[in-house]
Amino acid sequence: MGKPVLIFILIILSVVSLFTGVVSISFTSIFNMSHEQYVVMVASRVPRLISIIIAGMSMSICGLIMQQLTRNKFVSPTTAGTMDAARLGVLVSMLVFTNATLFRRTLFAFIFTMLSTMIFLKVLEKIRYKNVVFVPLVGIMFGNIIASITMFFAYRNDIVQNVNSWLIGDFSSVIRGRYELIYISIPLVILAYLYANRFIVAGLGEDMAKNLGLNYKATINLGFAIVSIITSVVLLTVGAIPFLGLIIPNIVSIIWGDNLKKTLPYTAICGAIFLLMCDILGRIIIYPFEVPISLTVAIIGGTIFIYLLFRRELRG
Repeated sequence: MGKPVLIFILIILSVVSLFTGVVSISFTSIFNMSHEQYVVMVASRVPRLISIIIAGMSMSICGLIMQQLTRNKFVSPTTAGTMDAARLGVLVSMLVFTNATLFRRTLFAFIFTMLSTMIFLKVLEKIRYKNVVFVPLVGIMFGNIIASITMFFAYRNDIVQNVNSWLIGDFSSVIRGRYELIYISIPLVILAYLYANRFIVAGLGEDMAKNLGLNYKATINLGFAIVSIITSVVLLTVGAIPFLGLIIPNIVSIIWGDNLKKTLPYTAICGAIFLLMCDILGRIIIYPFEVPISLTVAIIGGTIFIYLLFRRELRG
């Protein structure tokens, strides 16, 4: 399956997404919509579609970068404590500043995400038994510790409901004027593509990278800075989306190989397709109500994750 086919599937799903919802809008009435239909389309469904595509692409690429730099196929923002650190950063920004602006929340989320990533990498350096499954388990435990700290301070300051809202990825609240922050992910995705070859070399290890003339530390820091900013932006815009950065790079790797420069576009497109499919399913499964995207992604993504684990065990 080539890129033209994937792009065609993405276009079809995008059209289906635009015309799926409680307010009935048919494709034939696109040029003859009522005022209510026009407002719903422009203020809600188009922003929702854009945010789904950007979030799907960027979070999948985050997983691909993390897997390349850590040389582990099961490391992602979900299994390395990245999402949990971003939530803690947002919480701290709200405690420090009574009326924290969106910029301050993003800045704090980025700082805490970078710090947690550096700590996670230091922990990995101390681990001798670096089994492909053991490393993400350490990351999950590390993330749970951060999540526990977040919930403790949330209870102490009576803002548990705010924290819980970040735990649930949901595109139903995406409307015009409240999602534009996610556009920051676009130049970061482009930057990731431009530095793909350097990430490949860095993934060979510090000694090999230095022998090839690469500034290893700078490349690692750049890669994780991209991941941290994207994760923070997506969390503040739509909430946490589990497994996306874990399963999509693995599926792409199985089909198209491990060359980061080659597979990065496939990863981006497949991430958007997968998230669109989960969102459409969540909107129609209990229509006219809606299942949060984090729930559908968790169920489908968790099932695929278990399959990937068994597949690796059978091959190993």
